[in-house]
Amino acid sequence: PQVLSTRNDIRDCSMDPPYLPPTATNTTVRLAVLRGIMRTQGVHAYIVPSTDAHMSEYISERDARLGWLTGFTGSAGTAVVTQDKAALWTDSRYWTQAERELDCNWELQRTTSIESIGMWILKVVPAEGNVSLDPFLFSIDTWNSYSRALDGSSRTLLPLETNLVDQAWGDQRPPPSSSEIYSLPAEFTGSSWQEKVAGIRQQMEQHVQHPTAVLLSGLEETAWLFNLRGDDIPYNPVFYSYTLLTNTTISLFVEESRLSVAARESLGSGCPGPLCVELQEYGQVSAHLRLYAQGNVTVWLGTEYTTYGLYSIIPQEKLLEENYSPVMMAKAVKNAHEQEMLRAAHVRDAVAVIQYLLWLEKTVPQGQVDEFSGAQHIDALRWTQEHSRGPSFQSISASG
Repeated sequence: PQVLSTRNDIRDCSMDPPYLPPTATNTTVRLAVLRGIMRTQGVHAYIVPSTDAHMSEYISERDARLGWLTGFTGSAGTAVVTQDKAALWTDSRYWTQAERELDCNWELQRTTSIESIGMWILKVVPAEGNVSLDPFLFSIDTWNSYSRALDGSSRTLLPLETNLVDQAWGDQRPPPSSSEIYSLPAEFTGSSWQEKVAGIRQQMEQHVQHPTAVLLSGLEETAWLFNLRGDDIPYNPVFYSYTLLTNTTISLFVEESRLSVAARESLGSGCPGPLCVELQEYGQVSAHLRLYAQGNVTVWLGTEYTTYGLYSIIPQEKLLEENYSPVMMAKAVKNAHEQEMLRAAHVRDAVAVIQYLLWLEKTVPQGQVDEFSGAQHIDALRWTQEHSRGPSFQSISASG
């Protein structure tokens, strides 16, 4: 078949003026504002990831900094901005999408390796230059990889606690979620949050290093531990929070006004005492941790969900690091009741899928169904099932 020589759905930056499809975002003003802020901070390059402060797989609109700055809406990528250059790194799933969404301010780098990002930075940032990032958006491993990539190059990796993209975004940035955080009914959990806390404390006592606290950064960890749910991130029943659990205290960092009456009563039922949950402001976690880490303590954490920003607050000799926290490990092992609930949920979902297949058999021959309307229909069928809270990700629909 004849291949069309020009595609009008992707950008062409070799033309004068450049050709941009209607799906591309004009980022000229955004970049100018960010570069102005970078100049005042003495930053030569700024790295922007696609993650949030909890290393979540999915993120909220408020945390879509990469998307706002670049126009690229894929789920994985890294941008680096200097005073005269801007580049986006992403993997092969997204190359065509990036060519549709980026304007000609951006170079597309068809790789995701930190080595290649480091090489690019070394080429464009002068010696003695500062390379900055928000340490609360990078995993410990990723931070260490950037540190190695710049090591001995006379460029400084400079953590900035104020996020420069947030400053540039300003009032246009979506507000934080204000929806209710609610208690999961006991019929779904199989064990109370008090039993779960007791189990984690038992593990702390039995551990050879006798940690004095467990720090939870992953949103699923806190939601599971306290049998609470929210909807701060699409397709994920979680809410923004951190937890610091010690042998005698429980600190939950969360927007307190969002807790339902039942949730607040549940958390406060053991007050005062070792099963009393002290509610603290979400934004206070760093200050609280800094204070706690001054004592004779050992903090147990899972490196997979802890950002470098929080990790770096705790002195190295006071850390107990494992890939996953004891809460994540406990959550992974379902009790008999949870297993029963899982099976029942799969049966309800199977009913929706069978209804969908039957509907397809009847309607496809009439020529009225496309991939999009098909996806909408199966979502609607799932919603009608008892206890449905919607799909676990956007339906991926394809035919032919």
